[in-house]
Amino acid sequence: MNKVAVVGYGNTKFSNEDKSIESLLTSATKSLFDQTKNIEQDDIDVVLVSTNDNTKYLSAILSELTGISPKIAHTVENLCSSGTNSIVSAYSYIVSGLADIALVVGADRYDCPGQILEWDVSRGEFKHPVFWASVFTKAHKREFKTTQEDLAVVSAKNHTNAKFNPHAYSNKTYSIDDVLQSKFVTDDLHLLDCSKPCSGASAVLLASENMAKKFEQPIWIKGIGQKTTSASLTKNEDLTTMTSTKIAAKQAFDMAKIQVNDVDVTELHDAFTICEIMALEDIGFVKKGNGASYVRNLYDTQDNKINPRGGLIGSGHPLGATGVAQVVEITQQLQNKAEKRQIKNANVGLIHNMSAAATSSTVLLLQS
Repeated sequence: MNKVAVVGYGNTKFSNEDKSIESLLTSATKSLFDQTKNIEQDDIDVVLVSTNDNTKYLSAILSELTGISPKIAHTVENLCSSGTNSIVSAYSYIVSGLADIALVVGADRYDCPGQILEWDVSRGEFKHPVFWASVFTKAHKREFKTTQEDLAVVSAKNHTNAKFNPHAYSNKTYSIDDVLQSKFVTDDLHLLDCSKPCSGASAVLLASENMAKKFEQPIWIKGIGQKTTSASLTKNEDLTTMTSTKIAAKQAFDMAKIQVNDVDVTELHDAFTICEIMALEDIGFVKKGNGASYVRNLYDTQDNKINPRGGLIGSGHPLGATGVAQVVEITQQLQNKAEKRQIKNANVGLIHNMSAAATSSTVLLLQS
């Protein structure tokens, strides 16, 4: 089977600026071309755009704006996990032999239509994502005695990590007390327990094994896991478990033929603080109920191996860009190019990206 590598990347700063989706996409693409040697527009076979602003012909528009005439171009929309879904699609084109080089660019604005789904109107006023996160939080508190302070540690840690991410929405750090003193938005979640919708874009370039020889330090995609259970959060096996994440993680580890203990650095989908705790448990880093104490130890020891760029909470969450940005971070870590965020001797990295109460999850394993 054809091996596939990440061979280039680009980012914009995540912000609340009122930029058009086309501007965001082209800026990330320009950043990629500026940073990647030995690539020309004519080399690119596939252009995929990851976005929830899917009312436009964005893949073709991006191609025209950047001087690319690809064989294949289309948009991928899957809410918050659109980015990794796009990367898996690009991987599939290359593995199948339909393409050698694929460009994936993810972008969304702060006001993107994926924030609240029409599907969720049956929940009345409780249709915002913060309410499913609150349900998960309440269940985890009840089952495992998780506290508000446990949640606050996740936010404090990830904001601290984001301080060294030049593309993060904000470089402001918060103490645990700061998080606990922030406004309650539900009975169980403070404002600083939540990721920030914002505008931003990220891009990655994927290449076949033969083409990857042209590029410096290719990072190989070793494992892929994907699972969609439903569109409704009640399909989880229980409200303290993200079923799709468990299944996707097992698939990825089986494909890569490695163990969770082999992972050196991880990007987890912390749309809300409870998500990081649950993901650590469901992927298998710790036993169920031990996620909060694990995060506390990371914070106390200033270990940034989980969400080194600040996660979604610290970096911001432009939906279509998030999964792509996670892959960029792990690629930089495995290339030893993450500067002040760098994890020493990182060789294996994991990306966890999910949508809508983990009704859909993707887990990727990358290796240098």
